[in-house]
Amino acid sequence: MSLELPFEPTLGFDRVYGLQIDEIADGLVRGHVAVRDDLKQPAGLVHGGVYASISESLATNGTAAMVHGDGNGAMGLSNQTSFLRPVTSGTITAVARARHRGRTTWVWEVELTDDDGRLCALTRVTVAVRPRPR
Repeated sequence: MSLELPFEPTLGFDRVYGLQIDEIADGLVRGHVAVRDDLKQPAGLVHGGVYASISESLATNGTAAMVHGDGNGAMGLSNQTSFLRPVTSGTITAVARARHRGRTTWVWEVELTDDDGRLCALTRVTVAVRPRPR
């Protein structure tokens, strides 16, 4: 089941680093970011903040898609990213899966891979679910 968001999912900071959301379904979000020089740290590797940003955005958008109809919003509460393999070029592909769907929090796991399908980072994101301001 493919979901629609009631808002543009890649505004603001997501647009700056180039996040593209490819799919939002019930408990699953896929996206990607093309690697550019301005996303790299001085050593030439993609900056860790890029991985964390991709993960939080996918998890938050995935939660929002499911809770918006109930009058709720979603915002990142915590983000823990483990960096396993560097990426220096190509595309970072991310797949986020909901692991817990509570009344006030959702927990997601996000796998980030390189062009060869190798796992490069793994993130756990907790998303707060709160009533949207009127």
